Amino acid sequence: MIIGFSIGASENSSVKTLFNPSTGKAAECGNISPYLIDSPTVIVSSSSKPIDPGHPVMKNGSKPTDGGWYLFTPEEKAEFIKKEPASEKLFRPWVGSEEFINAKERWCLYLGDVESQDIEEMPLVLARVNNVRKVRLGEGPNRKGKIAGKKPPAPTIKSADTPMRFFCDNVQTDPYLIIPNVSSERRHYVPIGFMNPEVIASNLVATAEHASLYDFGILTSQFHNAWMRVVAGRLKSDYRYTPGLVYNTFVWPDPALDQTHAIEQAAQAVLDARDAHPNCSLAQLYDPNKMPSDLLAAHKALDKAVEEAYDVDFDGDEEKIVAHLFKLYAEAIESRE
Repeated sequence: MIIGFSIGASENSSVKTLFNPSTGKAAECGNISPYLIDSPTVIVSSSSKPIDPGHPVMKNGSKPTDGGWYLFTPEEKAEFIKKEPASEKLFRPWVGSEEFINAKERWCLYLGDVESQDIEEMPLVLARVNNVRKVRLGEGPNRKGKIAGKKPPAPTIKSADTPMRFFCDNVQTDPYLIIPNVSSERRHYVPIGFMNPEVIASNLVATAEHASLYDFGILTSQFHNAWMRVVAGRLKSDYRYTPGLVYNTFVWPDPALDQTHAIEQAAQAVLDARDAHPNCSLAQLYDPNKMPSDLLAAHKALDKAVEEAYDVDFDGDEEKIVAHLFKLYAEAIESRE
């Protein structure tokens, strides 16, 4: 939602007006923040940890920095295993934003917990390891045959000492929540979901280990999506979700026990509605022009449950939701000073 503004009478007038071009309506407001909303004048800054403690830690997935040598399509994987049968046990599913949202299959050769002597018995795998070492040193080509035109950064060169490991190795050991780093601005809700630990998340998604059904419910609600729409960066016109700027700055509700249960039930209903359409990708399910009615209804029920947990009655008015969240953020920042 794009909001324009005007200040009535004169530049110093106390009368302020916000104009919303999506509705064609204008209204007086108490204060116009830098985000062009009626909220306290506060700038949201990226944080290394949640402003609201007690919730799962969120971070980006694994970054291989491998020149593409450890990543495979299903066809490439099958051909590789045909030539190197012992390597089959080393493959794990790989998922980034594109794979998660569009239900695309991709695989990675994960050697992080494999003994080096075992690799030496698999010449094709060893060749990949050597290729990764050369890529990180800036001395060898990537999968597309290109060699880096300049010297790699010092951390990348240092990682050539451990070529069997990803440059950033954030492999999960328990089920985790996954949020795409990039999502279309057309979607009302960024598709998020749970993932088994056998699946390795790339650095193109954010992950939260030990996340609960309640956590999923809050993060997939209109409240969190409304916050994301205002504070997130953009990649062209798409939303760019980052843990530091979007998740760590978000102020959660303080629900009563019955409100927590209501959110959990509504969150499960969202997952059940998705499961009712097994042949649809998340891209199809969350296309605003094609979203199934049962999934939309489940989300609306979840939104209502989350709104009640914040102890407000905005009837889904996103401008009021965002203004309220900025008020909570300003109060949280002030309490820390």
